[in-house]
Amino acid sequence: MQRAFFIGIIISLICSSMGLFLVLRRLSMVGDTLSHTALGGVAIGMISNIYPVYTAIITTLVASFVVEKLREEYKEYAELSLAIVMAAGIGTASLLISIGKNKTIGIMNYMFGSLSLVTEEDLKIAIILGTIIIAVILVFFRALFYMTFDETDAQLRGIPIKKLNILFAMLVAITITLSMRIVGILLVSSMMTVPVATSIQIAKSFKKAFIYTNIFGMLSVIIGLIVSFYIDVAPGGAIVTVSLFILFVVIIIKSVYLRYIKRATNTLDGDVNNG
Repeated sequence: MQRAFFIGIIISLICSSMGLFLVLRRLSMVGDTLSHTALGGVAIGMISNIYPVYTAIITTLVASFVVEKLREEYKEYAELSLAIVMAAGIGTASLLISIGKNKTIGIMNYMFGSLSLVTEEDLKIAIILGTIIIAVILVFFRALFYMTFDETDAQLRGIPIKKLNILFAMLVAITITLSMRIVGILLVSSMMTVPVATSIQIAKSFKKAFIYTNIFGMLSVIIGLIVSFYIDVAPGGAIVTVSLFILFVVIIIKSVYLRYIKRATNTLDGDVNNG
C-alpha cells in the first residue's frame, strides 16, 4: 500500500497535467489509443520473459511516433491516425494473448490495475520517469500553453512545434505506461480526462485549471486506493469511480450555486424596479 500510494500520487500529477493539455487540444482519444498499444507491449513482454513495463514503454513510444507521422499524412482527418494505431494495438494484443495463453494469464492485472503486484522496481521507474515528466512540463509550460491554444501563433513566436509535438507524444506514452500498474490500461485514459472535466467546471483561467486538475486527480487516486484496499476491488475501477463521483458533485454544486445567483439577481432587479 505504501508503494501504491507513492506511485499513485506521482501518477495523479502526471496524468492530470498531461490530460489538461490533451483535452484542450481536442486529443483526449490519444490516451485510449496509446493505452491499447501498451496492452500489446505487455503481451510482448510476458511472452518473451522481459519485464512487461519495459516492453510497454518501448511499444507506446514507437506508437506515439507513428501517431505523429500519420497526423501529418492525414492533416484534414487527424483522428484517422488514432484509429489506425488503436486498431494495430488491439489486433496485436489479441493475437499475442491468444498465442501465449499460458504466459499471458496475469495480463488482467495490467488491464484493470493491481495493488498486490506493485513492486520496488515499479516504484523506482515511477519516481525517475515521473520526475522527468513533471520537470519537462514545468520547463516547457509556456510553450505548451501557446501550442495548446494556437499552433500557428506558437510557431510565429519561434516555438519548434514539430519537435515539441513529438516530445509531448512521448510524455503521454510514458505516462500511460507508468499508470497501468495502478489504474490499469483500459482505464488510464479516464484518469487523464475526468479530473480535467471537473476542473473546467470551476476554473476561470488556465493556471487555475492546471492546479484544480492536479488536486482532483490526487484526491481521486488517494480515495480510490483506500476504497480498493478495504473493499478488495480493482484499484483502477475504484479510482475512476471516485473521480466520476467528484465530477458529478461539482456539477451539482455549481448548478445549485448558479440557480441561487440567478434567483438572487432576479429578486434584486425586481426590488430595484419596484423602487
